[in-house]
Amino acid sequence: MAPEQWQPEVRGPISFETDSWGFACSIIEMLTGVQPWCGRSVDEIYDAVVRRQEIPPIPSGLPPAVENVLLGCFEYDLRSRPLMTDILRVFKSDGGWTGHGSRILPDKSSSGYTEWFLSKEDLKVDDVVRSRKPPNSFKPENMDVPEGRVVGVEHNTEGESFVLVRVHGIHDPLRVHVSALERVTFGLAAGDWVRLKEEDRRHSPVGILHSIQRDGSVAVGFLGLETLWKGHFSELQMAESYCVGQFVRLKANVVSPQFEWPRKREGVWATGRICMVVPNGCLIVRFPGRLTFGEQCSSFLADPAEVEVVTFNTCPGMVKKYQHLEDLHWAVRPLFIALGLFTAMQMGFSVGRKLRGAKAKKLQSSVIQKDGQHVDGQVAGNPAWLPPSMANMLSKGTSAAAGR
Repeated sequence: MAPEQWQPEVRGPISFETDSWGFACSIIEMLTGVQPWCGRSVDEIYDAVVRRQEIPPIPSGLPPAVENVLLGCFEYDLRSRPLMTDILRVFKSDGGWTGHGSRILPDKSSSGYTEWFLSKEDLKVDDVVRSRKPPNSFKPENMDVPEGRVVGVEHNTEGESFVLVRVHGIHDPLRVHVSALERVTFGLAAGDWVRLKEEDRRHSPVGILHSIQRDGSVAVGFLGLETLWKGHFSELQMAESYCVGQFVRLKANVVSPQFEWPRKREGVWATGRICMVVPNGCLIVRFPGRLTFGEQCSSFLADPAEVEVVTFNTCPGMVKKYQHLEDLHWAVRPLFIALGLFTAMQMGFSVGRKLRGAKAKKLQSSVIQKDGQHVDGQVAGNPAWLPPSMANMLSKGTSAAAGR
């Protein structure tokens, strides 16, 4: 079973690519005579496939093309897997089983997407395109093509495809590799976060757009639905985007969240960090500000419609900013406590040294004052003795030197 099949309404949706996972398992069993994960219990398989994202070992000695397509079938994100048409094309081609040669497998493109993901979008002349967003990102990092229109398509002898894009403000069309572009139709592109204009209580109103056709028909993954939602782009609007690495917390108006969510010591909702985004928009969140032991749950699920992004800029005041700093790691609070104790000890030692120095000076001055009073008392008690004047002392010294 593919990962999304274990809990399709939570980790789904189930799609055509779900069959690719099962097909690859059957092929491995045919090649080795052993079922994948043979001998493990259901719970152990669930832990391996869903939580640890393990894949069964691929037999050695396979042609690179076949090994590549099998590895693609075991991609955790179903959007990155090949379709059955892609698999059959490899198995039926002569290059799939001949020319074993060196074991060099195609890796993910420079854009970070698998070739199977990219092959599902066929650009044509007159399509509107823009620079493709990097994986696990909500906005393009390098907008070489903010938005343009395809005016030509090229294919070279190595099987690579390029398009000529007319961009406003640039005289000559840009020649761009197809992997660097995504098609924009009616203002939407695959991978965008969308929200239903009319919410349905049976599922989350926020999801991820999987595909949009040139006629405006769309397929969206929503948390709570086992399969893709099919509809028209006019039923959707853009929603806030989420990506791996962002910190989120439950919105203030959420009293009873759909999934379990931890609280802080003060009773307020804790802030966690997104570690994965499921194809249906479900967020998998970890809480680095919480120290867990043993079998304690380290990750939680979240409905994207119930959370909001937390940054230092959105935290008002120094207290809130420090509280967000504690969310970064559980060791922040003990570290600050230790730093505070160390600083207090240093200040205590410093004040103690100053007090002891002041006390010593005061004692020394009192001793000197007492000695002076003792000498004055002796002089006052013997009026016959008086210290000689400086002039007498100098005259005596001069006469003694003249005598010598």
